Amino acid sequence: MDKLKLKIAGEISLSEDPGSTMKKWREIFGITQAELSKHLKISVSTISDYESNRRKSPGAGIIKRFVNALFELDAAHGGIVTQKMMEGKSTTDQYFEVHEFARSVDLADFIKLIEGEIILGEGMVEGKKLYGYTLIDSIKVILEMPSNFFTGIYGNMNERAMIFTGVSTGRSPMVVIRLSPSKPTAVILHGLDKKKVDKLAVKIAEKEQVPLIATNLEVSQIKERLNKI
Repeated sequence: MDKLKLKIAGEISLSEDPGSTMKKWREIFGITQAELSKHLKISVSTISDYESNRRKSPGAGIIKRFVNALFELDAAHGGIVTQKMMEGKSTTDQYFEVHEFARSVDLADFIKLIEGEIILGEGMVEGKKLYGYTLIDSIKVILEMPSNFFTGIYGNMNERAMIFTGVSTGRSPMVVIRLSPSKPTAVILHGLDKKKVDKLAVKIAEKEQVPLIATNLEVSQIKERLNKI
């Protein structure tokens, strides 16, 4: 757990937008400003000021109190978030890469960044936010990855984009989403022409109410653009 705390504290300290990063982690832990205010014995307006960067960047002492409060409040809620974050620590790099954003990102802005084309779900994009993305080797995940690795695909939150590479029709990735108990905010099919997407894949996306997007932007460029967020 100490490693997780250090990771979060380090991310806040090094962030160019520490307030948004604090807000992101508070939301990941499902904690309201009011709960945090009561636990830390400070006003809600103070927390709001930090998150909106109206106060100067928080010092090490404040960051430490903030991070400890997240874990203490999560423990009071049953430790669900902490447990999820500590699961799936096996090596998964050969199958997928999980990336978390320093702040929330509008799905519409995300689609522009990756030069995506919406296949299905134009009306489902507005108002949706992402907290990260997972880059998935669709062939390896489907054919080789141990089933107990699947929970790690979602990182810290389900509100993320799943970017599937090595896609031929889009059917297999959407079958994976269909069978998964958790659903991402959006599915990205990489390297696949919008017109060649399998009809069943589109039907599954419609049934699961998950926007389906295609992009042909090079993976290296996708990572370079998204990892700056």
